[in-house]
Amino acid sequence: MNLNEFKKKAAWAALNYISPGAIVGIGTGSTVFHFIEALSTIKHLISGVVSSSNASTILLKNKGISNILHLNSFHSLEVYIDSADEINNNMQMIKGGGGALTKEKIIAAVSKKFICIIDETKKVNILGSFPLPIEIIPIASSFIENEIIKLGGKPKIRKNVITEHGNIILDIHNLNISDPIAIEKKISLLPGVVTVGLFALRGADIILMGTKNSVKIIEK
Repeated sequence: MNLNEFKKKAAWAALNYISPGAIVGIGTGSTVFHFIEALSTIKHLISGVVSSSNASTILLKNKGISNILHLNSFHSLEVYIDSADEINNNMQMIKGGGGALTKEKIIAAVSKKFICIIDETKKVNILGSFPLPIEIIPIASSFIENEIIKLGGKPKIRKNVITEHGNIILDIHNLNISDPIAIEKKISLLPGVVTVGLFALRGADIILMGTKNSVKIIEK
């Protein structure tokens, strides 16, 4: 099973959802990097992109996509292309393995259509096997760790990682996420939490899932 090929299939299939003149929201991660490669083949047809991370911005520029725009210039985007660490049958996701969850969540919130590109291993029935990331203000780490333990999770600070916003990431292991919306709301309200990597309130609209034989399209 070549997961890289599955990712590539899903990424290239996302080109079918890019309209001429569009401004495209760009996520972060290995599957998205395949999409950036694909997008570079039609870069003359789009008006620009909004990037969710420095890593994606560097790759976009390397691929000749130089019109990288600031999100504050727009009230909304037509489409956002990103992947997920896990996604369930309700299009709810865990994201943030690459550390860009805050920008990703903001771009998802302002996008009219969120297309999630994945390989088939990312599709799950219940979220939580992948540790749930939360970006937190460093001074709040002890407090938030204790609150997460009360919720039944095992928090662990991600070593040697500082986000683009100067914060740290706490990865939550063994958390029961049978009700993703409730968990997202509860963790988001903790003082010191910048972003929780649960995308349940604003999930994906379309999943493009690369498999051995095809790209499976799942819509709400």
